[in-house]
Order: sequence, then C-alpha cells, then structure tokens
Amino acid sequence: MSFIKKLFSFSLIAYMLVVPVFMLYADTKFSDTPPADISGTTKLVNPIKVDNINDFIKILLQGVLKIGMPIIALAIIYSGFLFVEARGKPDEITKAKDALTYTLIGAAILLGSWAIAQLIANTVLSL
Repeated sequence: MSFIKKLFSFSLIAYMLVVPVFMLYADTKFSDTPPADISGTTKLVNPIKVDNINDFIKILLQGVLKIGMPIIALAIIYSGFLFVEARGKPDEITKAKDALTYTLIGAAILLGSWAIAQLIANTVLSL
C-alpha cells in the first residue's frame, strides 16, 4: 500500500474510534451514588434518555450525520488525490471516477435519509 492509502486508513480508523468516545463522554454525568426515590430504594434509569421512538430516531440520525459528513469529506479528498495520482492513465482515471461516484452516492443516501426523516416528522407533527 502506498503512504497516502495507509495514512487515510489510519486516520479513518482513528476517527471512527475516537469520535464515539467523545460523544458518549459529553453527555455523561458522574455520580458516586445511584439515584434513589423517597423510599430509599434505587430506581432504574433509562440510559437512552428518550421517551419515544421519534426522539430516538432523531438522535440516531444526528449521530450518523456527525460521523458520516467528515468521512464523506475525507473520501472526496481521497478521490481528488486519485485524480492527481492518475496522471492521464485511463485505467486510473476510471478508478478515480468510480471512487468519486460512490462517494457522492453515499452522500446522497446520507442526506436523503435525513431529509426523509425530517419530512416524516413534520408530517406526523402536523397531524
């Protein structure tokens, strides 16, 4: 593998491992004692912190978008490097075009899922 491919793979794996840790850490409140009600018994706390499926889907899509958009940006940059590296070779240019096409299709699917979810949510809320 070339140096650029190794660097891209390493940065992608590092990004995928580090970002979820920071996202989980940002909402965590540390406490030494479990929550208790008036009678002194401990109660079960919902770790998802949502009460209905609409909020859960909204939070899930926001997380996917936060992780997916930088990955799409990196993939577009990688496609640009493939075009530069091709130097006019037809086979390499085809490979770069395919990489850019698949990246743009993935971006369309990602943004389309968000748009469809917004459309459904607005329709349900207006009823």
